[in-house]
Amino acid sequence: MGDNGLEKLNIQWFPGHMTKAGRMISANVSNVDAVCELLDARIPLASRNPDIDSLAAGKPRLVLLNRADLADPGATALWKGWFARRGLAVLETDSRSGRGVNGFAPAVRSLLAELLSQRAAKGQVTRALRVMVLGIPNVGKSTFINRVAGKKAAAVSDRPGVTRGRQWITVDRGLELLDTPGILWPRFDSQEVGELLAVTGAIKDDVLDRETLAANFLVRLAALYPEAIRQRYKLDPGAGLAGWELLEQAAKNRGFLAGRGEYDTERMSAVLLDEFRGGKLGRITLERPPEDGG
Repeated sequence: MGDNGLEKLNIQWFPGHMTKAGRMISANVSNVDAVCELLDARIPLASRNPDIDSLAAGKPRLVLLNRADLADPGATALWKGWFARRGLAVLETDSRSGRGVNGFAPAVRSLLAELLSQRAAKGQVTRALRVMVLGIPNVGKSTFINRVAGKKAAAVSDRPGVTRGRQWITVDRGLELLDTPGILWPRFDSQEVGELLAVTGAIKDDVLDRETLAANFLVRLAALYPEAIRQRYKLDPGAGLAGWELLEQAAKNRGFLAGRGEYDTERMSAVLLDEFRGGKLGRITLERPPEDGG
């Protein structure tokens, strides 16, 4: 166990198409006026590719904090401020319900107001704005594009990398999106990034030790949202229990028996992750912005 009370979790990660995706983005970034980056509002840094700053090559940028309906509103406000201080426009969206999606086109036009006035001065008012949309697998990029374009514009699939070839999607007469194929993985700088991606379902948890993942997740929840696990699982977050003990106690409180007087922590792990992803623990954000020095 580490100093922070978390068990070591072995995460196998195969960023197979990373180089190809980077090349594709670099080759096309000169064809667009702005870059839009979809992040999971519950894990804004873990769901972000750290190469994005260099890949976007100085283009105006819009960050979409997607799945905002599942995230803690107070934490989202902190993240919006953090990104804004870095010169990025920020919009909260929820692709599934469609909330915030109508604000996308106005946000792009506001971001590119200077370019629009330059074009108007040159008599180029009919030229569409072009925006590249980036996002790691399973962050909701295809669902967002379908919502914003008002039709089934992009193939939605659980399989990362289902989008093939360059694809321009018309949002309205003056705005076109470039959907990016290839797979822009986040970089695993730490175990924490991998765990957060697994907890939110961005990477499949069946390739991991799900019980260790769930035990570590309970330690995180005990620190960030103690009331949520007290109410939902009748746990005492202040008792100083290790993650495994919290998981076993939750299984016991739910009556999940595995026979021979043991509790079914495997079943409890699956339930915990499903209930978090379904919003049953409340609105939860698992990362806070770094201090503004960083």
